[in-house]
Amino acid sequence: MSARPFSYIQLGAALAAGLGLRLFFIWHFPFYSGDTKFYEELARNWLDHGVYGLYVGGSLAAVDMRVPGYPAFLAAIYFAMGRSARVVMVVQTLVDLGACVLAALVAARLAPVSRRAMVGTAALWMAALCPFTADYTAVVLTETLAIFFTTLAVWVFVYFLTEPGLDLSASATAQRKTLLFAGWFLLLGLVGGLGTLVRPETPLVLAAAGIALCVRWYRRANWPKLILATCWMCVGLLMPLAPWATRNARTFGRVEFLGPRYAQTYGDFIPRGYFAWTQTWMTRFGEAYLVTWTLGKQPIGIESVPRAAFDSDAERARVAGLLEKYNADLQLTPVLDREFAVLAAERTARRPLRTYLFVPAQRIAAMWFTPRIELLPYSGKLWPVGEHWRWNPADFGVTLCFAVLGLAYGALAAVGWWRCRAQLAAIFLILFVAIRTLAMTQLQTVEPRYVIECFPVIVALGALVWAMPTHGEKPV
Repeated sequence: MSARPFSYIQLGAALAAGLGLRLFFIWHFPFYSGDTKFYEELARNWLDHGVYGLYVGGSLAAVDMRVPGYPAFLAAIYFAMGRSARVVMVVQTLVDLGACVLAALVAARLAPVSRRAMVGTAALWMAALCPFTADYTAVVLTETLAIFFTTLAVWVFVYFLTEPGLDLSASATAQRKTLLFAGWFLLLGLVGGLGTLVRPETPLVLAAAGIALCVRWYRRANWPKLILATCWMCVGLLMPLAPWATRNARTFGRVEFLGPRYAQTYGDFIPRGYFAWTQTWMTRFGEAYLVTWTLGKQPIGIESVPRAAFDSDAERARVAGLLEKYNADLQLTPVLDREFAVLAAERTARRPLRTYLFVPAQRIAAMWFTPRIELLPYSGKLWPVGEHWRWNPADFGVTLCFAVLGLAYGALAAVGWWRCRAQLAAIFLILFVAIRTLAMTQLQTVEPRYVIECFPVIVALGALVWAMPTHGEKPV
């Protein structure tokens, strides 16, 4: 593993180009999300008052609605460099460029020695110039930091898989060797734990690693290694989460290692029946604006609900009646929520494949193949082509370019994975992408950003297109 993955000249040039791209997004397309204010207030209150909480009814109250990693990141920046969103975005740019380097290192580890520099350089440029991750540096949200920790965890595990000296052989019983082995998985779990403090779904990368280890050490003779690795990975995962769980136990009287699924305070009513109903038909990002994020804030008209939500005119009339009751006072009461739960159960019983297969499949397509312009001032619409081209050629052109670029990244990743599919590290990468994608289909909305943490892996796999070994050479 002595070949360098890229030259210092390529590293400097790619990072400079990546910096320019991210600064372009920051200066021309900064984005303010609804969650931005939430994270900023948590950070300010933590820094100013020593309380991780929000003002409720005029008084500051401790909360556990979100894990504290990103607010801690903001508080550190506020303390060191002032309370400017632009400063946060610039720091996020540096963090994201670090993730680009990690993606290149991951790709290089899977390439044969003779192609390592080619693959590493290709991955470095693909990551640095990827607009899908670059534009998330221009918004004060968790994605950039989550991408970094996820990519770091991926690199740690791929490094272990591709470095034979780190494995425990049957005869290797030396204490130093065992400590190195345990320490590597402790590090993997620790990185996963830090990432979990930013985004609670980060342990999915550890789940993929666990499956890969089961494949590698499926024989009974290797089970002690599997148990040892799993235990140390779990210890590492729990170490960063333990202070958060302890704080929740002392403050609220309950142990919570993660934030609540719906970012609610304890005791808040969650319309799970309503969300179960939307999961039987919601397959598009735009539908969340109409029927999910407006809940409790604005009326929801029956015309906002797509035709796919009804199996008959009678069912449509039934939903219209429920929405009419909600619109009267903008309150989705437990009684109304139970009606939606019954409706969801009926739809699922009538067509179970729709709920458990077809809708998730359509959600996957929406998350991966929708033009990724959710943070940009463009419509994201392409059909009908002629109409949108005539309406706004610039909007149509940008949307089309982003759509084609997304397909290109995906196609390169598919080809690269196929070429290196025999490697366990490549299997681990595709496992992570699959597990995360499937898990994200179970959320109450459909958003392309749910799989943005997978893009460094997509870049690494895509760069493996240039990993064809020379004659007689085997991949590492």
